[in-house]
Amino acid sequence: MMKVEIKSASCRVEMDYFLKGSVLKGTVDSGCTETRTFFRVESDAPADKIALLIRNAKQGCYAERMIQSAVPLKSEVELNGAPLSLEGITK
Repeated sequence: MMKVEIKSASCRVEMDYFLKGSVLKGTVDSGCTETRTFFRVESDAPADKIALLIRNAKQGCYAERMIQSAVPLKSEVELNGAPLSLEGITK
């Protein structure tokens, strides 16, 4: 654990996303084209220590890693307690 004194900190996340197609026609599609993070830190600590702290936090963030690199998604669906097979979604 790093011992760095922080007076205040905030993070804002912005995403550019889209939703298109039709739910009724079964053509709905969605996605994200870009994600941005904005960090604001108030501290008397040296800038290099704050930079290392932020780098460690970002490298240890599973949400950022999922956005940066595609990961396999495995889905199981049940209907009334029985498996329901959906082409392109379940195994």
